[in-house]
Amino acid sequence: MALEVSHKLAIEKIYSKVISVPCQELFEQQSSEYKNKTLNEADFTITIEAGSKESWHKFVQKKGLNFGIDEFGKSAPFKEIYKYFGLTANNISKKTKNLIKN
Repeated sequence: MALEVSHKLAIEKIYSKVISVPCQELFEQQSSEYKNKTLNEADFTITIEAGSKESWHKFVQKKGLNFGIDEFGKSAPFKEIYKYFGLTANNISKKTKNLIKN
């Protein structure tokens, strides 16, 4: 999904970089130089998580958006759940463009 968002933004001449962080604990163990280079290369950070977004706030702080699922008890095929929670490439790219324009 992140790659799809990146492609949608590229069509509108908005540069983005997709970084996969499958294990936050391992990322946290990296050097400060590496983490700063990775996280601060762009003006904004967007996270996409098919679960709770709570642990991602520390990476975004006040310069981006977190997309995820912070509510439990819903049941449906994953595409329907993603749409319900706004985890779609269209929604994420739209909100990202709005963030950049403001």
